[in-house]
Amino acid sequence: MIFYACDIPEDLTYDIERDVWIRFDGDVATLGMTDVAQTRCGKFAALSFREVGKKVVQGKALATIESAKWVGPFPAPFSCEIVAVNEEGFERNILLANKEPYTDGWLVKVRPTNLENERGHLVTGDEAVERYKERIRELKVNCLRCID
Repeated sequence: MIFYACDIPEDLTYDIERDVWIRFDGDVATLGMTDVAQTRCGKFAALSFREVGKKVVQGKALATIESAKWVGPFPAPFSCEIVAVNEEGFERNILLANKEPYTDGWLVKVRPTNLENERGHLVTGDEAVERYKERIRELKVNCLRCID
């Protein structure tokens, strides 16, 4: 679904408040910034990841992002253990999340450690699209992607 030029894939799960998308695959989840988040953040300038194997509680940083407009955490949507980071991808192209937030621009892969108790705020499908439409209007966001 495209709304105000913001892409909201309906096949993903979202933590709307933290602007994180989640793609579950077995016991591992791939996480990244939503199109709305990368637009608000601006062009990435630097990215530092927590180490693989690190256990992170819900809401705490999985990575720190520096951009032209902002420096801050990429928060965990649920408690988890980091199993992979996309450091090589971002070393090749720091703008990966600005160009392809839902594919090559993924940030971390994690194994949830308390998902059953911490998944109540996660949304998918039509509910995610409707809640993002509301958030986009509220924040007055018009998504833009970096191009080559």
